[in-house]
Amino acid sequence: MANGRRTHQAKALPYGGYHQTWVGQNDAELTRVGPGTLCGEVLRRYWQPVAMSQELGDLPRLLRILGEDLVVFRDKGGRLGLVHRRCPHRRASLEYGVCEDRGIRCCYHGWRFDVDGRLLEVPGQPAGVEARMKETVALGAYPTLEVKGLIFAYLGPPEEKPAFPIYDTMEIPDQVMTPYKAPFACNWLQVLDAIVDPIHTSFLHARISRQQFSEGFGALGEIKFYERPSGYLGTFTRRVGDHVWVRTNELVLPNFTQAGAAFAADGTRARYFGRTAFSRWVVPVDDESTVCYAWANFGERGDPPEWNTWEGPQLIEQGELFERPYEERQRFPADLEATEGMGRISEHEKENLVPSDKGIVLYRKRLRELCRATEKGKRPAQPTDHWPGPVPTYGGDTVLRLPPNGSDDAAYLQRIGQAVMEAQFEAEGLTGAARDEAVIVRLKRIEAEGIGE
Repeated sequence: MANGRRTHQAKALPYGGYHQTWVGQNDAELTRVGPGTLCGEVLRRYWQPVAMSQELGDLPRLLRILGEDLVVFRDKGGRLGLVHRRCPHRRASLEYGVCEDRGIRCCYHGWRFDVDGRLLEVPGQPAGVEARMKETVALGAYPTLEVKGLIFAYLGPPEEKPAFPIYDTMEIPDQVMTPYKAPFACNWLQVLDAIVDPIHTSFLHARISRQQFSEGFGALGEIKFYERPSGYLGTFTRRVGDHVWVRTNELVLPNFTQAGAAFAADGTRARYFGRTAFSRWVVPVDDESTVCYAWANFGERGDPPEWNTWEGPQLIEQGELFERPYEERQRFPADLEATEGMGRISEHEKENLVPSDKGIVLYRKRLRELCRATEKGKRPAQPTDHWPGPVPTYGGDTVLRLPPNGSDDAAYLQRIGQAVMEAQFEAEGLTGAARDEAVIVRLKRIEAEGIGE
């Protein structure tokens, strides 16, 4: 004990609980997201989903994003507005406002504001007051976009507003994209970390809990991480009988994620360049709560259409429903239980990272670099900086029939995983059907010819 505080013991001790009661610090540089925080400033410089279209009727809707209390509404002209909650007159909440033909009117004194925050009307005042107020008063507002049932906003400096990124998975023919949201009562970083942690699927979703997706998820394999211009990929190459399953999780900085299918692939049948089950943003509500806004993707390249139900997106998101009895959650934990169980903000100082956590280490390092560069006034790179057309993405599954080849199957799996990803990298300059065809032709050649030493 030093100065009345218990000291952290570096050596593992039996019955050493007394020495582990010290409070570990969280990584405040990355976990704090409110206005003026390092990471909050980074996240504000990217388009973020803030609501689903179906949540918005004829009344304003209160929401909280990045530690800010906001109101989203659709005026009677059909235009979207995202504004600060408090009216700049006497601070009444605009969640009780009235949506008008143009803009929103405060319930308290009838001040009316346009969707861009401009003051339109100051009723009941002497001549000249309205004109003067229009020159000096505005309601805080943010630009919005509505895309396939999700409402996006840009909360950063207006002069730095980037182009909205169109990802190639948003343009797959005959694909149905169903918007959904998933709330987590914990910090955003511990929710997002799972996407660059491929090995957790074998344990949390198969070996520890009940079989939440398919038996093949329980197979262990070879992990490899790749850095791309826009983010990171983590591949998990498993053997399932005579097939090799290369599953790719993807993170586009700072918080867009994709992964393989939840129910379309189990490692037992060939699948060539299958695409993602979800296209998902992990969005901080504040420092201690998170909401994932996403599309669940159904069709030949995504998950089977029969999973496009009320329960389907929840099962795709984490393998279980979110609202369950506590005992069931204990017996069959999923991502919600794993991440919320870390506490509202995890004690990162107490983590003991291992080689399979390399993706987490790489991502946090890159995010930290973004934070510090933004603090110095440097504009963070956008996905659209690297790609003039649809942004090529990689989250998905490839399953090839490749029986064991020699005694060192682990090394063989590593070579197959590498070859599968190289097939995608070499075609990333193509778009649409041309890219799909180039990748699939290469994958079928790998399956036919195998991978040598």
